[in-house]
Amino acid sequence: MRQVYDKFGLEATTRDFVGHSMALYTTDEYIEQRGAAKEAVERIRLYVNSMARYGKSPYIYPLYGLGELPQGFARLSAIYGGTYMLNTNVDEVKYDSSGKVAGIRATMKERGEEGEGMKFETKCSKILADPSYFPDKAQVVGHILKAICILNHPIASTDNSDSLQLIIPQSQVGRKNDIYIACVSSAHNVCPKGYYIAIVSTIAETSANHHLELQPGLERLGKIEEKFMGAPIPVYAPKADGKADNVFISKSYDASSHFETMTDDVRDIYARAEGQELKVEGLKEGQNLVAEE
Repeated sequence: MRQVYDKFGLEATTRDFVGHSMALYTTDEYIEQRGAAKEAVERIRLYVNSMARYGKSPYIYPLYGLGELPQGFARLSAIYGGTYMLNTNVDEVKYDSSGKVAGIRATMKERGEEGEGMKFETKCSKILADPSYFPDKAQVVGHILKAICILNHPIASTDNSDSLQLIIPQSQVGRKNDIYIACVSSAHNVCPKGYYIAIVSTIAETSANHHLELQPGLERLGKIEEKFMGAPIPVYAPKADGKADNVFISKSYDASSHFETMTDDVRDIYARAEGQELKVEGLKEGQNLVAEE
């Protein structure tokens, strides 16, 4: 990709913008990687085409927050015969004599419900799960730093936008990882009118003074009414591809605010589990996944 940048005479800051804010690469490895130019151009085209689709932004964000995403999955899953079970703990994972997964024992119990709840078993030939269900099959590969901030004003120099995403490229702040800022407001029904919620995140590069690693992003917000910052969040990755026992583990969420790396993980876990590339054909004609009021 360096040759492409050189051909068009792009400055370093422009290369940062194109690579990290448009192509959504999390590192600069793609610049020197052989054969990466085609993928990079496709990523840039996706950004431009998405921008042309909606005008103001290449992104869409669910009303009432990200909790609407699993609800959308539940509705689509039900159409294809899936079952979405809440308040259910997996008590045991069962394997057959060859070491392949064969089923689970679980308990469904509502919060505050007395008694043991409803215990049941179900058979399966494959399990797809996040690392929290199989901690022995995952390893820590990093830590996320995150600050949730309450503002009573829009972020400066954003044309008073009620929502936005800012990506601060790593090279511009002397880091190895980008800093992400996602801001939403009452326009998304996630907070009272006149307030904004800004989330600043990155990958930890030191073992202490984590607030300093987020400082370039926090400074971009201006005056902060309230800031919430917890302990570093472990990032997990599977130790194996899962083909030995048919238990396929996803990665943890990373620090990015655009979910592009998560879609890559979905494609990866599908390919591992099914042995073929995921092809999404879109919704059936006339299909509506939005709940009617």
